Amino acid sequence: MTTQASAPPSTKSQALRSYDVADFPALTGLEEEWRFTPLKRLRGLVGGDGSRSQRGAGRAELELPEAQAATGAVRHEYGDLPEGVAVSRIGRDDPRVGSVLTPFDRVSALAHGGAAEALLVQVAADAVVGEPARLRVVGEGADALAFGHTFVEVGRFAEVTLVVEHTGSATLADNVEVAVADGAKLTLVTVADWADDAVQAQHLKVRLGRDAKVVHVQVTLGGDLVRQYTSVEYTGRGGEAELYGVYFADGGQHLEHRQLVDHNVPDCRSYVGYRGALQGEDAHTVWVGDVLIQAEATGTDTYEINRNLLLTDGARADSVPNLEIETGEIAGAGHASATGRFDDEQLFYLMARGIPEGEARRLVVRGFFAELINKIPVEELRERLGDAIEARLSKAGA
Repeated sequence: MTTQASAPPSTKSQALRSYDVADFPALTGLEEEWRFTPLKRLRGLVGGDGSRSQRGAGRAELELPEAQAATGAVRHEYGDLPEGVAVSRIGRDDPRVGSVLTPFDRVSALAHGGAAEALLVQVAADAVVGEPARLRVVGEGADALAFGHTFVEVGRFAEVTLVVEHTGSATLADNVEVAVADGAKLTLVTVADWADDAVQAQHLKVRLGRDAKVVHVQVTLGGDLVRQYTSVEYTGRGGEAELYGVYFADGGQHLEHRQLVDHNVPDCRSYVGYRGALQGEDAHTVWVGDVLIQAEATGTDTYEINRNLLLTDGARADSVPNLEIETGEIAGAGHASATGRFDDEQLFYLMARGIPEGEARRLVVRGFFAELINKIPVEELRERLGDAIEARLSKAGA
C-alpha cells in the first residue's frame, strides 16, 4: 500500500508512506533527511537495486539479491517474564504488522520487506506488572544484512516497564511498533550497546490511545553507526509522551537520533529531552527533533531540548530542533538546543576542593547525564550505564 499527498508535502506528516521499497527513490545523501548520515557506512542497508553491492567502511562488499534474502542474524533472549507479559512470534501476514508503522523512508521499507516474521510482546489488559520485562537483541555477525520487526502491544489500563538491550555485532535495519491502549502506561528503555563494528538503522513508532502515556528512555553507546528514528502519534485526548535520550560518541562513531511527534488530536502533551557527550577524533552525533501541532490539536503542551557536551577537539554535534504550529490555541510550545565545551569553572571548583582532575571530569560528565539516567526505573541498569560512561572517560585519559 502506498499513500501520498496529491500536492507536494508541506509537513512531514504528509510525506510518502509505503511498504514497498521500490516506491522510494535511491538515496544520494543530498536529501534533507539523510544529509547528516554517511550512507556508505550503512553498508547495504540503503537498499540497492537488487544487483548492486555497497562497500562499508573498511569491510568486505555486502550483497542483497532481494529485499527478503538477507542472511544476517540476530537472536532474542528474554528468559523468565513477569506475570502479565508474553512473548511470541507472528508472521508478516498478521494484521498487526504494519498497522502502527507505515515506512516513510527507504531503509524502513527495506526492513519491512526483509523481516520474515515479527517478535510480539504482549501486556495483558489491566495488568500492573511489578517488575521490568527484559529483552536482549543479540547480533551474530556484521558481515551480512539482517532485518527485524517487533510489535509491542500494551492492553487497556496496563502498566509495565520494558527494557530492550542491543548487543553483539550486526548490520541491522529494524522496525518497532508500539501500541499503547487507552489508559495504559508504558516505560520503554532501549539500550544500544553494540560491538564496535555494528550498524543499526531503526524506526520506532508509538501510537497512544486516550489518556495513555509512554516514557521512552533511549541510551546509545556502542556501534560504528547507529541511526534511530522515533515517532509518536495520538489517537485520543489526554495522551502523554516523554522521550529522553542519552548518548556518548567516541572517536569515529556516528550516532544519530531523530524524532517526529505528531500532535493530531486535542489536549495531548509531549516532552523531548536528549543529552549527548562526544570525545575523540571524528566523533559525530546528530539530533533532529520535529514537533508538529496540527490545526485540530488545540490544547497541546509540548517542549523539546537537546544539550551536547564536547569533551575533546575533533568532535562534532549537529542539533536541529523544529517546531511547526498550525493553531494558536495551545497550552504551550517551545524548543531549545545547546552545544558547548567542558565547563572549566566546574572543573576548577572541584579541583580546588582537592579532587584530582580526572575524577573531577568524570563527576561533571556523570552529573550531566544523571537527570536522564535516573528516569530508568531499574537500579542495576542505571549503575551499569554510569559505570560504562566512566569507563569511556577513563579510557580516554579524562
